[in-house]
Amino acid sequence: MDDLRNKYLAAIADAADESALETLRVQAVGKKGEVSLKMRELGKMTPEERQVAGPALNALKDEINSALAAKKVALADKALDERLRAEWLDVTLPVRPQRRGSIHPVSQVWEECTAIFAEMGFSVAEGPQIDTDWYNFDALNIPGHHPARAEMDTFYMHRAEGDNRPPHVLRTHTSPVQIRHMEKHGAPCRIIAPGRVYRADYDQTHTPMFHQVEGLAIDKDISMANLKWVLEEFFSAFFEIEGIKTRFRASHFPFTEPSAEVDIQCSWEDGQLKIGQGDGWLEVLGSGMVHPKVLSAAGVDPAEWQGFAFGMGIDRIAMLKYGIPDLRAFFDSDLRWLRHYGFGALEVPTLHGGLSG
Repeated sequence: MDDLRNKYLAAIADAADESALETLRVQAVGKKGEVSLKMRELGKMTPEERQVAGPALNALKDEINSALAAKKVALADKALDERLRAEWLDVTLPVRPQRRGSIHPVSQVWEECTAIFAEMGFSVAEGPQIDTDWYNFDALNIPGHHPARAEMDTFYMHRAEGDNRPPHVLRTHTSPVQIRHMEKHGAPCRIIAPGRVYRADYDQTHTPMFHQVEGLAIDKDISMANLKWVLEEFFSAFFEIEGIKTRFRASHFPFTEPSAEVDIQCSWEDGQLKIGQGDGWLEVLGSGMVHPKVLSAAGVDPAEWQGFAFGMGIDRIAMLKYGIPDLRAFFDSDLRWLRHYGFGALEVPTLHGGLSG
């Protein structure tokens, strides 16, 4: 027994890892281990021999088990010490910069437009993105043969056979919001209607889904002069350039009469667009006086009320202000693009604090 004790205690002390330790445990006190085999021999001994050998074997087994447990703890402590040394970190070093989220340029410009028009007394109106073709076309004096109503330009919702409900479309502009607002609140009113709109088009300056903000002002003595003032005030505030010149060109829209496309002053220098200077012009929106048929469709008496309306692309004016060359990049979810063109979460646009942060 002394030989077994010395043999295994020495081997346990020299064990390099838990795998070697488990091998020694099996060899010593496993079912077929040397100590276990010795204990099986007790049955062949005389009672007097068993009284001496039995306690001695049990003591040996306990001593080996205790040595195994102690060595296992020592190996675990050694592994922990090595891990702590390997994973050492100086907590006094500066922290790594954390990647932060950013506000999308569309969201930022949306808020900028809201802030500017709010200062001029406009409230925000909202409406459904899926609407009937009556609100999207008929109520806006758009005739049935108009190209905008063709399936190549407009997304129509599927209708089951026998469904007699009016056709529904993904709205092609936010003008239906104006109709719904006048139906509910009547006149006078002064609103903007920002939101998503949908058209079947896709290239560098067009995407199937984009964003618009439209404005509507209805009262008894509103004229094109009021429209011109509102737009010039907006452009000066939005581009943060005083005295931007505008040019109104006669045009035609079914929902306004007279109608005008609006250009702003600009110049091209070394391939860069500069707003508010030079002798060039850039088209930015469509506008006009609300057509009497549109007022009638919304339940407003055109003999008593009149007003103006305008509409512009939020994505487009964001591209102009922040120098973004491709509209499709707005919807690519490219984190590098978002980090470059995005805005901080606390850069809330206000007229007194600065729109662009």
